[in-house]
Amino acid sequence: MESHCLKRPTRRQFLSSVAFAALAGSAGGAVARSISGEPPWQSGAADPPIQVRPGGWMFFTADEVSTMEAVVDRLIPADELSIGGREAGCVLYLDRQLAGSYGASARLYTAGPFLPGLPTQGYQNAETPDQRYRLGIASLNAWTRDNKDGKRFAELSGDDQDAVLKDLEAGKIELPNKVNAKAFFNLMLSGAMEGFFADPIYGGNKDMASWRMLGFPGARYDYRDHVSKHNQPYPLPPVSIAGSTEWMSR
Repeated sequence: MESHCLKRPTRRQFLSSVAFAALAGSAGGAVARSISGEPPWQSGAADPPIQVRPGGWMFFTADEVSTMEAVVDRLIPADELSIGGREAGCVLYLDRQLAGSYGASARLYTAGPFLPGLPTQGYQNAETPDQRYRLGIASLNAWTRDNKDGKRFAELSGDDQDAVLKDLEAGKIELPNKVNAKAFFNLMLSGAMEGFFADPIYGGNKDMASWRMLGFPGARYDYRDHVSKHNQPYPLPPVSIAGSTEWMSR
């Protein structure tokens, strides 16, 4: 008869034993590299992201660009603290993302079944991001033409654009082509925020404007000397993945 009284290890004991085994297996090489005074990696060993350069559009049409530039400038308006979403390159960031694997959902399971999900479960439908943007922009402009004297979204005044975006966010607008107005607003908002705060190597956050505004150090290797200095501005300029001439001179 098999005994069921054996004491199982606790989660803490299990994790401790795994951590010890990992350290024991790697200690020799790690110690040797540390004593040598050399970094424990080889520069350039990984594939770096490709620097996005302005010039031409890979996904958006000219009409879609004008619409999205108007949208991101209302979502992230220029003020005394920072440039706006258009100047920051948010649409360029989105254009390159939608032309790549993100736009086609290439890294996600998209075969269904597609059922209504909870708000916490995120997007649950079949359309890929590139399809959602293309159809959503067309539907937004169709709605404004029908309800705003034949004008496209980009042709509206700033106040009218704000009012349309607020109604999209609240789900008060019924867009054609069965486009969910609230979901499309959230998609554009998250894309604008990504373009504004992401590393400039991806096309947005021009001159690291948002990082400078926040005092964020960016991709600096080491800023331990400043971690404990609470409520003090970070004194050094931010650094992109692509590097910084300011950083290189220090």
